[in-house]
Amino acid sequence: MQVFASYDEWHSAITGRCGLTLSKEYCEERIAALMDEKAPGTKPFIETYGADYRDQVIAWFRQALSS
Repeated sequence: MQVFASYDEWHSAITGRCGLTLSKEYCEERIAALMDEKAPGTKPFIETYGADYRDQVIAWFRQALSS
């Protein structure tokens, strides 16, 4: 199950609808949390969307860091 099919779609939702700023600090925090299966919310995220989608979201946060 995927919520977003592309980086552009994800980025638009995160920054537009959610009103978040993809700062270096925020991206690094989210990457660390998504990589830590013991972090609150990570296990339910993986159970809902799957590990492959979690990895895709991590890749999008890394892409945001390089933008």
